[in-house]
Parts: sequence; structure tokens; C-alpha cells
Amino acid sequence: KKELAQVFQALRIVVNDEIEALRELLTQALQVLKPGGRLAIITYHSLEDRLVKNFMRTGNLEGRLEKDFYGRPLSPLRPVTSKAVTPDDEEIERNPRSRSAKLRVATRI
Repeated sequence: KKELAQVFQALRIVVNDEIEALRELLTQALQVLKPGGRLAIITYHSLEDRLVKNFMRTGNLEGRLEKDFYGRPLSPLRPVTSKAVTPDDEEIERNPRSRSAKLRVATRI
């Protein structure tokens, strides 16, 4: 049953072009967020989570952290938490679909 769900999830991601849609959302979010604004993304799949985590750390889709002349990071975002927020056992019991959810939040600098 689990394998079948993973196959359907993979098909849905490809058919709906979800990774590209997420990339576009992240890029546009930087354009519309004002300094101090917060970007919150919930991911349900490791591919999505890796993309969001790297974007929030570096501020770009390549995951390459740019630095200034003195070697200080130049990311336009600062993660609010060091790790993703995940549902606790009580939440998973109430809502089993939440078990793979990860919430990441970053502040626009």
C-alpha cells in the first residue's frame, strides 16, 4: 500500500509539474516580500523540502550561498528556526496525513 502511494505521489508531482511551480513560487516570493516579511512553506516530500530548505538558507534556487567581500553570507532570507517544524504524535493521530509534513519559515532581511 505504501509503495503504491509513493508511485501515485511521484506521478502527481510530474504530471502537475509541482517542483517547477514551487521554484516559481519561491522566486516570486522574494520579489513581493518586504523586509521583515515572513515566508512559510509546508512540504510533504523530500524533494520539495530540500529545495525549500536550500532556498531559505541561500536565497537562490542553486543552493549556493553567496558571500560579500569579507566572506559574510548575503542571503536575503534568515530562517526563523534551525530545523523544520514537524507534527507531534497527537497531531498525527488526529490527522494521519500530516505525518510527512514539514513547516519551514524564514524572514526577509
